[in-house]
Amino acid sequence: MYTCIAIDDEPLALEVIKKYIAKIYFLELKAVYTDPFEAKKALEANPVDILFLDIQMPDINGIDFLRTFQPKNTAVIFTTAYGEYAVDGFNVDAIDYLLKPIEYDRFLKAIYKAKEYLEYISNQELHQGYIFVKSDYQMVKVNLKDILYIEGLDDYIKIYLPQKSILTLMTLKTIMQKLPSKEFLRVHRSYIVPVSKIENVSKSKVRIADKEIPIGVSYSESFFAAMEGRMS
Repeated sequence: MYTCIAIDDEPLALEVIKKYIAKIYFLELKAVYTDPFEAKKALEANPVDILFLDIQMPDINGIDFLRTFQPKNTAVIFTTAYGEYAVDGFNVDAIDYLLKPIEYDRFLKAIYKAKEYLEYISNQELHQGYIFVKSDYQMVKVNLKDILYIEGLDDYIKIYLPQKSILTLMTLKTIMQKLPSKEFLRVHRSYIVPVSKIENVSKSKVRIADKEIPIGVSYSESFFAAMEGRMS
C-alpha cells in the first residue's frame, strides 16, 4: 500500500483525484489540502509515498514549493491546466506531469510510473541492507540484520534493536513493504519478526531474545507454511 496526499487550490480537482485514487487498490489517500503551507507541515511530520501537486496556486506555485521543500523518497506527480510548465516540472525531478482535465487512463499511467520508482528505491535500500525511518524529527538508519522484532502500536511502530528501540509514525503494513518478505514475517496483527532471530517456535508463540511473541490465529497458517519452506 502506497500512501499519498494531494495539494490543489481547486476543490473540484481534488475530488477527481480522490475518485481516481479510490479505484486503485494499492493507494491510500491520507489527506487533501487546498493550502500548500498546511500540507508542508503535514508532510514534514508524516512523509508519504506519492504527492499530487498542483502548479498554479495563489500563494506559491507547485514548482517553487518543491524547490524549497522536496520530501525524501516521495514520488511527485504534478497536476495543472498549463502545459508550458512541463519542462520546469521535470527539472525538479517530478515523476510525471498531468494536464487537467485529467483522464483516468493517463492518471493510471502516472501511478504505475510512481510505483516503479518507489519499488526501485525500496529495492536499493534492501540491497544495501538498511532502511531509513523518521524518529524524533530526523531520519534514522536501521540495519536490517540488527532488528529483533517490530511491534505495532496503533499508528506507530516500535523497532526493537539489541541496545535500544526506535519509535516511528508508521503502520506495520507500511513497514512490511520496506522489508524483504523472505526474511521478515508477520506473525500477529501487532508483530513482525525476522526469521533469523527466532530461537524457538511453539504452536502459539515464537521466542526472540527472551521475548515471547504471540502467533495470531489469522497469521498462523501463512507463518507455519513459510517456516516449513525453510526446513531442510
